[in-house]
Amino acid sequence: MKLEKGQKFLLVGDSITDCDRVKPEGEGLFGALGNGYVSYVDGLLQSVYPELGIRVVNKGISGNTVRDLKKRWENDVIAQKPDWLSIMIGINDVWRQYDTPFIKDNHVYIEEYEETLEKLIQETRPTVKGLILMTPYYLEKNEEDAMRQTMDQYGQVVKRIAENYDCQFVNTQAAFDLVLHELYSATLAWDRVHPTPTGHMVITRALLNKIGFDWNK
Repeated sequence: MKLEKGQKFLLVGDSITDCDRVKPEGEGLFGALGNGYVSYVDGLLQSVYPELGIRVVNKGISGNTVRDLKKRWENDVIAQKPDWLSIMIGINDVWRQYDTPFIKDNHVYIEEYEETLEKLIQETRPTVKGLILMTPYYLEKNEEDAMRQTMDQYGQVVKRIAENYDCQFVNTQAAFDLVLHELYSATLAWDRVHPTPTGHMVITRALLNKIGFDWNK
């Protein structure tokens, strides 16, 4: 288990992370962490590793792109002083190119995505003990689908940055692809993006596996 006693674990991203968390501080009881994978991560860490006292904080905001993340980075990440940080961003950067193709002001193309994400990692990597980068995903089995192809390209950007800056890398798309061999995409996300509880558990398992969670403990 890579997380250590008393550490603060902050997870930041878009609606997949947000999941109706409490604002401004997504931490504590009564649904404060939302109803998605962040709450599952917290529940499993508390129940399986209660002796560690890991502090989990949700800083996801629905609709965010990496451009939005940059604007709030100082307050929502740096000022929080996390020991471990998980970032999953990029779905909206890609999605807006397909669901609102004519509103180009909202499009974050891959060059801006890579440059912005890399600058955030450069700034933050020395300040945290561990950093996890998770790929964006699209629950489409047909890898020739246009949006799926674009999402995979953004995922490759995340992989390169993770390798270059000694970050833990979670291939979220690959984790979903394994389950998609057996389940139709609507079982995991009605719109192929926002997960059902089953979909959120896929993300949870992929993330916890990366930090050495012992499922037999």
